[in-house]
Amino acid sequence: AESLATLLKLHGHDTAVAHTGPAAVEAAAAFRPGVVVLDIGLPGTTGYDVAAALRADAGCADAAFVALTGWGAEDDRRRSREAGFAAHLTKPVDPKQLGALLAGLG
Repeated sequence: AESLATLLKLHGHDTAVAHTGPAAVEAAAAFRPGVVVLDIGLPGTTGYDVAAALRADAGCADAAFVALTGWGAEDDRRRSREAGFAAHLTKPVDPKQLGALLAGLG
């Protein structure tokens, strides 16, 4: 998470980092992100639950959600699509692929 935030900052993005689902919800409430890069397997909850909570918050309702996870089976990709994620990337992510995706979402 920290390395990804550093990479994104180097490319001109503002970032906030959280390491658990509840912390992500709290951070997003203060940060109001346009794009949320979210791990699906978070401690304390799932990325799906975090995305649902953030979508229910008026300040994050229009955010685009990107799954960045170690889970890359077709069933995992289908589930993230059904949960409204704009993209599903599998770790380790190619920085150029992530950059192109963010440019298209922003």
